[in-house]
Amino acid sequence: MRFRQIEVFHAVYTTGSISAAARALHVSQPSVSKVLHHTQQQLDLELFRLVRGRLVPTDQAHALFVEVADVFERVNSLQKTVGNLKNVSTGHIRLAVVPSLGLQLAPLAIARFRQQHPQVTFDVQTLHHDEVFEALYERSCDIAIAYDPPTHPRMKRRDLDAGELMLLFRKASLPEVGDTVPMQLLDGRDMVGLTTGGPVGEVFSRELRRLGISVREVVSNQTFYIAAALTRCGAGMAVVDEFTARASVDESTAFRPFSPSLRFKVQCVHLEDRPPSKAAVDFLEVFGKVLREGREGG
Repeated sequence: MRFRQIEVFHAVYTTGSISAAARALHVSQPSVSKVLHHTQQQLDLELFRLVRGRLVPTDQAHALFVEVADVFERVNSLQKTVGNLKNVSTGHIRLAVVPSLGLQLAPLAIARFRQQHPQVTFDVQTLHHDEVFEALYERSCDIAIAYDPPTHPRMKRRDLDAGELMLLFRKASLPEVGDTVPMQLLDGRDMVGLTTGGPVGEVFSRELRRLGISVREVVSNQTFYIAAALTRCGAGMAVVDEFTARASVDESTAFRPFSPSLRFKVQCVHLEDRPPSKAAVDFLEVFGKVLREGREGG
């Protein structure tokens, strides 16, 4: 299939009619009909049936659309990359952060940086630690900020600050808690767990194993901020990063560090052959400062 055929098939499939597809593609209806007819003849497939005045995809069309949708996703990524390349001279930063940094710190750092550099624009996304290299490699971001991100021979790291794991809990569940929490306090407790905690989650799990502590995981999820929301709603205590903890407390919820402390690095990573732009380097300085202020203010 040529790309024009793919484009027409995608438009007809998603809009459900020749006329709507023509409007979406800004071409005439006869042009769409001709391309679609030629495509079905060439492939020797019946892709659509006319039912009550509407084109209904066949099972063959459904199977084909799975592949076509993937092609369109890659084309959109390519178009986005081209647009970003055009913006390099004006200062455009494509940033990826782990979800918990996207709650408060990344928005604060971006707002502060743009006050100083209003000509710089941003494209921001959140991702998990195991998605970092793919995002960098596919150019959907230029720099990524994560907790102890995975090592890769093509990735360079830069330390921004350190973080600490915290126990987030309802105040009523630990009424006499001190300034820190011993790990032994968790033994036998109901906990909100992470199914994909990554390196930071492994820090906590490793310490549990070392001390022979057993917790009861009553709810599993994939992100620190969902774990925090579950704790606020009374589902159980959660172990989260300190940045999520500070952004999640309310009048009935509190957090404490562990004794001994469980720490991790906050690092920026980029591909070795694609170093950060001057604007990105300057932004990382601001981001690091916001991280430190958040920790010292907590």
